[in-house]
Amino acid sequence: MNNDQTIALVTGASKGIGHEIAAQLASLGMMVLLGARDRTRGEQAAASLRAAGGDVRCVVLDVTDAVTIRTAAEEIAEQFQRLDVLVNNAGISSSPALSTADLDVVRAVFETNVFGVIAVTNAMLPLLRRSSAGRIVNLSSSVGSLARISDPNGPYGAVRPSASYGPSKTALNALTVQYAKELQGCGILVNAADPGGTATDMTRSLGYQMKRSAAQAAAVVVRLATLGTGGPTGGFFDEAGRVEW
Repeated sequence: MNNDQTIALVTGASKGIGHEIAAQLASLGMMVLLGARDRTRGEQAAASLRAAGGDVRCVVLDVTDAVTIRTAAEEIAEQFQRLDVLVNNAGISSSPALSTADLDVVRAVFETNVFGVIAVTNAMLPLLRRSSAGRIVNLSSSVGSLARISDPNGPYGAVRPSASYGPSKTALNALTVQYAKELQGCGILVNAADPGGTATDMTRSLGYQMKRSAAQAAAVVVRLATLGTGGPTGGFFDEAGRVEW
């Protein structure tokens, strides 16, 4: 690694959109730290990207485990002294109906999709502050947009009310704004990305038949991860531009 190489960490990157984000960032010449809960799967995913010519290394990181988060931050500090890009991609989905919601399920979704983002971001902030152009991208969803989900005539009007996934992404959007506000003037841009309905293991497990590819979804994230100086911060974007909160 040379001193000018951008260093990026992508959580939940052993498969799906996260893996494609890692691949696209690596194709731009970045050193990519591929975050994965399972070391074996993470190493296999990193090896596949290295075989394609990418500079990719596995980092064991479970966003719900404080020990792995702290260890990952310490390892990055020791090896690279800074972090330039953080993509909070790790997420889980479960959509129990509001009237019958199991609160343990709701808490588990928020633990990963909201509290995990806080935990990882706060652990990595000292390293991001050492970057000359830090970027944080949080993986959100259209169902986290109150404007879209509340429009009965819009494309999300038929989406079932949920106690967990949608509300967790709405909370993530709010966190994005708060981090952008706190980091204003530090050179760190913080934005939320709506990758669109994408064919992944998560959506297939919920019975959704999505046509959008992981590569298409990742492109939205990569654009925000590579914003130039003076780019937007505290926003919510999809491939077409700004998304209504």
